[in-house]
Amino acid sequence: MAITESKYIWKDGDFVAWWDAKVHILSTAVQFGSSVFEGIRSYATPQGPAIFRLPEHLRRLQDSCKIYRFDLPWTPAQLTDAVRELVRRNELTACYVRPMVLRGYGSPGLDPIGTTSETWIAAWTWGTYLGPDGMAEGVDVCVSSWQRARANTYPTLAKSAGHYNNGQLMKAEATTDGYAEAIALGPDGLVSEGTGMNLFIIRDGVLYTPPVDGSILQGITRDSVLTLAREMNITCREQAIPREMLYTADELFFTGTATEVAPIRSVDRIPIGKGKAGELTLELQKRFLDIAEGRVEDRFGWLTQVI
Repeated sequence: MAITESKYIWKDGDFVAWWDAKVHILSTAVQFGSSVFEGIRSYATPQGPAIFRLPEHLRRLQDSCKIYRFDLPWTPAQLTDAVRELVRRNELTACYVRPMVLRGYGSPGLDPIGTTSETWIAAWTWGTYLGPDGMAEGVDVCVSSWQRARANTYPTLAKSAGHYNNGQLMKAEATTDGYAEAIALGPDGLVSEGTGMNLFIIRDGVLYTPPVDGSILQGITRDSVLTLAREMNITCREQAIPREMLYTADELFFTGTATEVAPIRSVDRIPIGKGKAGELTLELQKRFLDIAEGRVEDRFGWLTQVI
């Protein structure tokens, strides 16, 4: 899908025109994929645009910078103001926001010392990642032939651009073979996550999801769904999941900022449950979107109003 152009992008305290947002071809980010980022959604609510779980996303951006030894000169309060003003200036409501910290021009090799960091924030209109039909009916996925890396090879708690080469291989393989998405296994053969989203299984009314084991991103939407499920008195278990549990699940779904709460109706051509979006999945999806879109009380304090 193409990016929908907006008017401005924020760059280290200034607002630059969309097509003037450029980095050098020999920047460390371009040469070696040395950048960290966040994906955040703004939702259209009756009170105006609202950013979903902005403090948590900015905290994870800080964590990613610390892990990869980036210099981030901006405080969370400054970045919050920048995000809100960017959405206002671009006259956006429901949109996607992507803060990025990257290593710029300065080093021809892997040693980043002496290379300055650049901080960018972009925002644009972006609809449902897996499509409205996928959100309502579920999507067909496969188990990828590519696997996630072993713990202590790269830090999965950091959201780094370079990590997503692995996910791109999975996504390309899946779509080439006629699937909407892929599920990755970890190096131990156990279920990890999707190409860029977390995974949940429902079996006999119990909610299962893989643990934070060094092969998954600790997703913010994942945490939101666990919070909502516990509020509904659903038993939640973060545990190791063998591949075969995917096929015998009553329901499956992905979670993520772009993905939101997306049902899965088949894995490797095997129907999940009744072969359509599950009832509990759709209820969790509804409860999630009701808060995000301002239809019910923001009882967890997840929304940051833009205006």
